[in-house]
Order: sequence, then structure tokens, then C-alpha cells
Amino acid sequence: MTLNLEEIERARDEADCLADDATVEAALDRMAEAITARLADRNPLVYAVMNGALIFAGRILPRLPFPLELAYLHATRYGNALQGTLLDWRVRPTQDLRGRTVLVLDDILDEGHTLKAIIEHLQAEGASEVLSAVLVHKLHTRKATPDMRADFSGLDIADRFLFGCGMDYKGYWRNAPGIYAVKGL
Repeated sequence: MTLNLEEIERARDEADCLADDATVEAALDRMAEAITARLADRNPLVYAVMNGALIFAGRILPRLPFPLELAYLHATRYGNALQGTLLDWRVRPTQDLRGRTVLVLDDILDEGHTLKAIIEHLQAEGASEVLSAVLVHKLHTRKATPDMRADFSGLDIADRFLFGCGMDYKGYWRNAPGIYAVKGL
């Protein structure tokens, strides 16, 4: 498949901005305050889920004024399996989780199957508590479990094809400063 950069640029030019950079910044500030209130005295281990959480982690972590340990993991679900325990680990968690409070950062909670499976894996590895933080909570009823929600979420966004702030469109525009929806999707 040949990459058409004109189509990639057109997607950004025609996209609907659902949250501009100022809105994202305000959401990050609110999230940081809530995370700090909950975890400042816990010495948490923070896992950023690659690749989506890269931008989000880079923007939220400097707002957390307490000691924390940072690591990353990379996992995807196998095929179209609906059970969240079947993960394809690209990079497994490497730290000793026993007795630790863990915070998992991800860009978006869409259906949540992968995030649910990651959390279950970290719990099975001995974490005493596993919390999650996502920049975007997508509004729909197709979640892995009814009423699934991250412990910390920045913005509730409509059920559209989103990109920006870590979310991508065909591998591009993770670097867009706001949150955009592809026109017509």
C-alpha cells in the first residue's frame, strides 16, 4: 500500500477540532490535581502504554510533583478476541510489581479490552493496586464491561474516529496538539 501524504494532510485540514490545546491543557491540569491527591504519598510505578500514551505521558508527568517510577509497556489484543486476557506483548512489564501501587497511562479508553487485560495482568503479577488514567474517554456503550471508566480521565469525547494528543490517523498526527475527529467518521 502506497502512503498518500496528501490524503494524510487533507484529513488534518478537514478534521473537526473537538478539543483545542487550551482545553487539553485544562484537562491535564485537572487530572494532575486528582492524581496528586490520590498518589502523592504512594511511590507509584507509572506505566505508559505505547504508542498512544507517549504524548499523554510527556504532558501529564511534569505536572505530578511527587516521586514516581516510570516505565513503559506495549501490548495489543490478539485478533478480534473479546476476552481481554489474550494479549500480544511487544514489551512486557519489567519491574517487580509485588506490593506496588501502579498507575497505567493510556491515550484513550475506547472499548477498553486491552486496558482491562493490562490491568488484570498487573494485578496478577502482584500489584497491590492498579489505577488507570486516560486523556480521552470515548462516549459509547461498547465498553469491555458496563460503565467501564478509568480512575482518572481528562475529556469525554464523542464516538468518532479521533486523532491528536497521542491518538493516530493511519499512523500520523499523534503530534497534533488538540483532539480532532476525522471528517465523516
